[in-house]
Amino acid sequence: MKEFAGKKILIIVENLPVPFDRRVWQEAKALKEKGAEVYVICPKMKKYTKSFEIIEGIHIYRHPLPQAKGKLGYLLEYTSALFWEFFLSLKIYLKHRFHVIHGCNPPDLIFLVALPFKLLGVKYVFDHHDLCPELYEAKFEKKGKFYKLLLLAEKLTFKVADYIISTNESYKKIAIQRGKVHPNKVYVVRSAPDLSKFNIQLDNYNTEIYKKGSKYLIGYVGVIGEQEGLDLLMHVAKLLKDKESLRFAIIGEGPAWEKVKLLAKKLEVDDIVDFYGRVSDEELVKILSSCDVCVNPDKPCKMNELSTMNKIMEYMALKKPIVQFDLKEGRFSAQKASLYAKKGDTKDFAEKILTLLQNEKLRKKMGEYGYRRLINDLSWDKQKKNLWKLYRQVFN
Repeated sequence: MKEFAGKKILIIVENLPVPFDRRVWQEAKALKEKGAEVYVICPKMKKYTKSFEIIEGIHIYRHPLPQAKGKLGYLLEYTSALFWEFFLSLKIYLKHRFHVIHGCNPPDLIFLVALPFKLLGVKYVFDHHDLCPELYEAKFEKKGKFYKLLLLAEKLTFKVADYIISTNESYKKIAIQRGKVHPNKVYVVRSAPDLSKFNIQLDNYNTEIYKKGSKYLIGYVGVIGEQEGLDLLMHVAKLLKDKESLRFAIIGEGPAWEKVKLLAKKLEVDDIVDFYGRVSDEELVKILSSCDVCVNPDKPCKMNELSTMNKIMEYMALKKPIVQFDLKEGRFSAQKASLYAKKGDTKDFAEKILTLLQNEKLRKKMGEYGYRRLINDLSWDKQKKNLWKLYRQVFN
């Protein structure tokens, strides 16, 4: 009999659908692997529009979610999400009697759904994906009353949770110091790519499709928001345009997507920057595999300083050398797989890219180092063991 047989876990995630949210999907499959029955509540987005389906034995319930625009938009989104999360949780509980609610932020409001179930003996595990107060500060460049409300929501989340999952040591420190959580109740489970999806198969297609006649290709994948620094990257492109034959491949979407495209046109780099939007995993691997260097232009701020970015792990999985600003968790993840520009210095960032483009041997050495580090220290096969360790404590 498998270790978690007979145990039932409800995972709630608000900001992305499953299985599109890779981390949540990996966690769900890891718990299912140990014999647990796993149920997921998430929003309907993009192509994930079915209200209910079972994928690989995991029951997925999806609900409608209005997209936030402005403060009233966020209020509507959160209110709608809480309603559906509670309604579906009650529906699932009446049928399946789950033992744990596993809530994934943002936002830090899922504890409100968990509270009434705790009265029935259900435990609450908080999976800390984002620092919501710092995320607000990074987006709006201010604190104020809303920032204080987010701190309160975070504090209440930590108080209600029986156990905390932190994505890195910086988040663990915040749970212990700011959240007053006992260290024995905080477990680090880092995000890591599914290596089965990140196989380099350059022989199977023509990389010139993405280079479009240029000698070099610079790649970026991720959200395109204010704090991700794509505006800084456009200025980097401006500095490099006349120095090398190169192109930039930008994969992803977000609230600043149109703004960044307009900036690229204003800076006259739109002829060397391709915006691919969201793409399939297969095309993502093809584009990034065609790149000579991959970049993480996240703006220096507390949120980015303390957060582990999935894009770094994906670059390392594909053996790509990286250039990023010198931020704490970015340096911890990549170590010698990356060159580090001075914080916010686009000229230094451009020079670091040039250093790599002009040294193929260094690019290969850094790429190999990153891949070995990912396999040996940061792979999901290692991280899921920490998740299992946590749940052994939960079920005890």
